[in-house]
Amino acid sequence: MHELSLMQDTLILAVNKAQEAGGSRIHRVMMRIGKLSGVVPETLSFAFDVLKKETMAADAVLEIHTVPVVCWCAPCAQEFTPADFICECPHCHTISTEVRSGREMELTSLEVS
Repeated sequence: MHELSLMQDTLILAVNKAQEAGGSRIHRVMMRIGKLSGVVPETLSFAFDVLKKETMAADAVLEIHTVPVVCWCAPCAQEFTPADFICECPHCHTISTEVRSGREMELTSLEVS
């Protein structure tokens, strides 16, 4: 369950950023998680609920936005969202090796006071 250590690092970053901004409480933590990131959002959310206790984020809400997989087809010169984990262009059926999004795991913003 690597989500526990990922969330621990994310909470440390969030607390540091909130303190840098002069905050004393974190109300909301917003993240973007890509479908190919290897992170299970439900497990990440569970880890957040466990780890936030005894921190300035104790009453905070975690908001996770899922980022779809987007690939690039060079022959068609366009982006596409694959039907599964094989990045096959739906137009020309070329297998793409360029994934443009879907691997993200980002702390995007915080609501603090």
